[in-house]
Amino acid sequence: MSNEKKIILQANNIYKSFKRIDDQRLEVLKNITLEIEEGKLSVIVGASGAGKSTLLHILSGLDKPDSGSVTIFNNEITKLNDDKLSKFRNSTIGFVFQFHHLLPEFSAVENSAMPLFISGMDFTQAKTRAVELLHLVGLGERLTHKPSELSGGEQQRVAIARALAMSPKIIFADEPTGNLDSINGEAIHNLFLDLRDKLGITFLMVSHNPSLIEIGDIVYEMKDGLISTRN
Repeated sequence: MSNEKKIILQANNIYKSFKRIDDQRLEVLKNITLEIEEGKLSVIVGASGAGKSTLLHILSGLDKPDSGSVTIFNNEITKLNDDKLSKFRNSTIGFVFQFHHLLPEFSAVENSAMPLFISGMDFTQAKTRAVELLHLVGLGERLTHKPSELSGGEQQRVAIARALAMSPKIIFADEPTGNLDSINGEAIHNLFLDLRDKLGITFLMVSHNPSLIEIGDIVYEMKDGLISTRN
């Protein structure tokens, strides 16, 4: 059996800067190059302000670099127009953010099914899929609860189910446990590991939480706009 690594995301020479109040440029990312391996949970750690979220947004196509390229599954997303990029993200990528962004008037099932509704899937099929995903993330008993009736950890599990709705090949997670206590945070980390093993999904997560070093298959550290491998 081959142990050859399969690289599904490659970033080359990524630069990103922002204009400051004094009209000077602040270099946030300085010649970032990295590869993400399929089926692994990769973690980028670093202090607040190190450029982690900026990098994640560029790698996932939510933002564009000043220069450099990002290729996911042989698609150079930095060259795609907005329409093609949006379609690619919807079909290939899932997102989990620090703030879950659930719609307060809808139940856990309806929130989880939202990407499927938007894509045009039949209502009954979408809800069936959402129920399956909520069971998968451990919320089978909370299907009809609205966000206000769920704990912070449960709300984030709904957000994870929603991220899984379109069967993404890779999930980007930006400080996904930043608003949770240590117990709920650890439970979410373990859920990511479980989903990696059960579904073969690739995860790329950024966090300032150093404990994540222990769960990452591959760990990168960002400092002053530069990135290095921890293990």
